[in-house]
Amino acid sequence: MFSIPALDLPPLKAASGTVHLPGSKSISNRVLLLAGLSAGTTTVHDLLESDDTAVMLKALAQLGCTLSRRVQDGREVLDVTGLGGRLRSAQAKLFLGNAGTAMRPLTAALAVLATLQGGTFELSGVPRMHERPIGDLVDALRQLGCRIDDLGQPGYPPLRLHGAAGGKLNLQAPVRVRGDVSSQFLTALLLALPLAAATQEVMIEVEGELISKPYIDITLALLQRFGIAVQREGWQRFTIPMGSAYASPGSIHVEGDASSASYFVALGAIAGIGQAVRIEGVGADSIQGDIRFVEAAQAMGAAVRSGPGWLEVQRGTWPLRALELDCNHIPDAAMTLAVMALYAQGTTRLTGIGSWRVKETDRIAAMATELRKVGATVDEGPDWIAVTPPLAHAWQRARIHTYDDHRMAMCLSLAAFNPLAGAQPPVAVRIEDPRCVGKTFPDYFEALFSLSRAQVHDIPVIAIDGPSSSGKGTLAAQVAAALGWHYLDSGVLYRAVGVAAHARGLLAAPAEVPLDEATQTRIAAVAASLNIRFEGERVWMDGVDRTDVVRHEASGALASRVSALPAVRAALHQRQLDFRAVPGLVADGRDMGTVVFPDARLKVFLTADAATRAERRHKQLISKGISATIEGLRSDLEARDLRDRTRAVAPLKPAEDAVMFDNSSTSIEESVAQVLKWWSARWA
Repeated sequence: MFSIPALDLPPLKAASGTVHLPGSKSISNRVLLLAGLSAGTTTVHDLLESDDTAVMLKALAQLGCTLSRRVQDGREVLDVTGLGGRLRSAQAKLFLGNAGTAMRPLTAALAVLATLQGGTFELSGVPRMHERPIGDLVDALRQLGCRIDDLGQPGYPPLRLHGAAGGKLNLQAPVRVRGDVSSQFLTALLLALPLAAATQEVMIEVEGELISKPYIDITLALLQRFGIAVQREGWQRFTIPMGSAYASPGSIHVEGDASSASYFVALGAIAGIGQAVRIEGVGADSIQGDIRFVEAAQAMGAAVRSGPGWLEVQRGTWPLRALELDCNHIPDAAMTLAVMALYAQGTTRLTGIGSWRVKETDRIAAMATELRKVGATVDEGPDWIAVTPPLAHAWQRARIHTYDDHRMAMCLSLAAFNPLAGAQPPVAVRIEDPRCVGKTFPDYFEALFSLSRAQVHDIPVIAIDGPSSSGKGTLAAQVAAALGWHYLDSGVLYRAVGVAAHARGLLAAPAEVPLDEATQTRIAAVAASLNIRFEGERVWMDGVDRTDVVRHEASGALASRVSALPAVRAALHQRQLDFRAVPGLVADGRDMGTVVFPDARLKVFLTADAATRAERRHKQLISKGISATIEGLRSDLEARDLRDRTRAVAPLKPAEDAVMFDNSSTSIEESVAQVLKWWSARWA
């Protein structure tokens, strides 16, 4: 998952390939709570690893559940040994972040258990969670006789739930709960009240029109798996039979998240030109209501094939067709339709989305604001939004504020495909706080980039050149990490060729002795067939970790020799170009800005005097236990500088449009901040 403050997306032009979805958040947290309330051990397969499930797991552990991970058939599974409906901890303070799928059902379950068995529990979250209403659920629980204290604003978390052992619930009349604000209130009661149905049936009645009905279908299906057969009369009355008790199914698989599938369904509809985007983990057999997003996408023009556990989507009608749709049945996935509207002909109007107002943010207001930033015309109402796409010349480069809302980040990333809408000129999109996708899909952007393609010239490059030991490698690696971009250490490629050539006896002659033409040809062949891969800062050659050898001081001298050979440089040129991939590249070397990436958006020529560079290198070597003298290192650096400056091919020199940066007295942190400042100015 990206852990950076902002992520720049270049204009994107096409998409194809396969994405494997993470487990459904809605199913994952329901399964975890059900397993935690049941007797025995439940093995959970394909559990979503996210912020929301992390807080649920931590809460279950605090309450006394035993959680253990293991590998089964090559995949990690989670064993949850539940409470069997009996509290093991009489008090706890649970922090639940911004996870509504944890806050609402845990409030109901612990209120019921505290009333019957005694205990005190405090539930809190992030500031936004304390703005998300829970009053309708609390009112329903108070009807039952549960004692719940508001620790902040009434009707909102944080809450204190407490009771004395031997208490009773008022189950003579149906429990009444509003259904027109959030279906999570009904889900919470359905998950909690089987704990009180040992000696009598329990009825729940819904007041008003129930929204998000498909999520209730998920709840009922999972309750069935854990032994609770709820009887439903329409969408107004639900009855939990007397004698109900949770029973572990032994093992259970979590479907891929249908809401997350919507982004890739939209991706295929927009950018699957001649080739499909294949989505694995959810398909036509899904129990999730958001799978019906596929119908809406087809109505807009998507070409979809599906089967058990998979979907394949590519462009059908183009431009997409605008539509008017009541989205009550797909409230989360409907957000993706609002962004698909950018690529439709006409105005798309989405209604029945009042629940957007009480989600991680006010999603109607947020979506309207951010779509206007990219150039769309947007109208909004209490429970509707209407989106008209920008004209070709009206697309705007935008900084997308994500409001700590995972779905805002994922939806609006699709605006980067504006070249397909004819944007003139195509524009980049900056996603602020991409880390928020960790709530449901930590690797979303990595998945998006693996499928997406761009015009090569649209993929930004920052080239950082400079003499040996100027610190360009460290600077470039940290800038790449700060931007979430790919990183090319061109020097390592030349070092690796030098090491491989030396191992074959091709560099046995002293450095001052010119290499004959035959030897140069053989070294170029070594470069062309080099089997090398990078894992972070580790370097693997022929399947063996050769990091220490490649980064040794002696390998630097070998690199200087082979890099002067035109045939070697030609052999490595395409390999270096291939590092240029979405979303961007930071490349360091001696000719990145002059030869390899002359169109780099930002070129930095890093300098430092030889004495400073020798001192830095000396500290590095001493820290690794390698003996060296500053005088010897300085002499070697000066000799290497002379060779690099005077070589016939791609001599070391700053590009004409490079920013000169002397970092002799600048810390690495200050240097990174400076380069990022220059890039931000270029981006703007």
